[in-house]
Amino acid sequence: MANYSHPHICQCLSRLFGFRRHFLVTVTGNRRKTGQQLVEEVLSLAQGLLHLGLAPGHVVAISAHNSDRYLEWLLAIAFAGGIAAPLNYRWSFEEARLALAAVKPVLLVTDDSSYTWYSNLQQNDVPSLKWHVLLDSPSLNFTKWNVLTPEMIKRHPVKLEPFDYSWAPEGTVIICFTSGTTGKPKGVTLSHGALLIQSLAKIAIVGYNEDDVYLHTAPLCHIGGLSSAMTMLMVGGCHVLMPKFDAESAIGAIEQYAVTSFITVPAIMASLISVIRPKVIWKGAETVKKILNGGGSLSHELIKDTGIFFHKAKLISAYGMTETCSSLTFLTLYDPMDEKTHRSLQTFALAAYKFIQQPQGVCVGKPAPHVELKISADASGQIGRILTRGPHIMLRYWETHTNPLSQNNEAWLDTGDIGSIDHYGNLWLLGRTNGRIKSGGENIYPEEIHSTEAITFQLRSL
Repeated sequence: MANYSHPHICQCLSRLFGFRRHFLVTVTGNRRKTGQQLVEEVLSLAQGLLHLGLAPGHVVAISAHNSDRYLEWLLAIAFAGGIAAPLNYRWSFEEARLALAAVKPVLLVTDDSSYTWYSNLQQNDVPSLKWHVLLDSPSLNFTKWNVLTPEMIKRHPVKLEPFDYSWAPEGTVIICFTSGTTGKPKGVTLSHGALLIQSLAKIAIVGYNEDDVYLHTAPLCHIGGLSSAMTMLMVGGCHVLMPKFDAESAIGAIEQYAVTSFITVPAIMASLISVIRPKVIWKGAETVKKILNGGGSLSHELIKDTGIFFHKAKLISAYGMTETCSSLTFLTLYDPMDEKTHRSLQTFALAAYKFIQQPQGVCVGKPAPHVELKISADASGQIGRILTRGPHIMLRYWETHTNPLSQNNEAWLDTGDIGSIDHYGNLWLLGRTNGRIKSGGENIYPEEIHSTEAITFQLRSL
């Protein structure tokens, strides 16, 4: 019998249906859905998947642009006890083929975004596949096999409440791909519990709530986009979804929908500010209240400009990794409600930048309440490998089928980063134990770079 005291991401459905049923919760283009409409879509899709033959533990791969339908599929797969494996539509054919071979999905969900690699995929490349679903009407020659549509799958649920969802073995819900430490895509196996506790940390520290209008700037195939989407589903806020990030479209959406929060990386923030700067009237300055930055530390100029063009927004920086289900630590860079920051933005930005950029490394703040950190120190006892443990840690890499935590290491996960912890409890990063660097929130390895242009080191993703 199911134990409903165990964590499950579909526990958010009760709030959406009970308290947000008449409120707008998703906006995608011309589509608008209330909490009740979203729940009904999820349940009808989940019932259809069960009728189709999806069983607990089955993997469903998704490769698509951001949309309300993407969110519905994530929840419906989890409701049926399946495991969602979001794929990066920007992958090459070989990367997609390797990922599909690793997770062995029974169902593949795609849209036009995947055409570059889907067009090369042969039916025998993925022997595990039983079904293929297209989210939207296919482009000419996009479909090579007989495929299903969501409308062909959906079944009207016999009842809405109570929500009788199921679990996959081990409580697995998502396989999120990362380059890990090898440069090849690895499937990070994440549990319901890890996603929920990460959401609670973001609610507590960033302050997300049901009144938020959240703009999806990160793809839902990345842990930053996934974890923030789950947080917003839990609180019952409104999701504004663009197919993919574009600075002009994002600025338009912020003004049109009175967006209150979004996540960013330095490259995204720089592009947003470049669009805002020449505007005579900028409405977003009055509505945006929360910005969570990851994927790299912000420069002095970006901190200053963010304080100017988003002057009502609390600016928080996060450090984490896919293997820890997103953010490990948080650092407040600017808080308009804090009297100590009521000085000139120029002075404040410079002070914040000088604090986070020191000879001892880059400060990434204090750990979230559920996170334990320690340093596996060198002879000096101060600097060493950053280790973490807690309910946020992945179950394992999907392909290995073994627990990544060594019993000899007291269940601590090695992040692969080098750093130290100061006497205030702040974590400082000094570098990596290998050659991995970040560019635009993506992992890059020196052996994969065929250019002599310099690439700035950035921290890991949200």
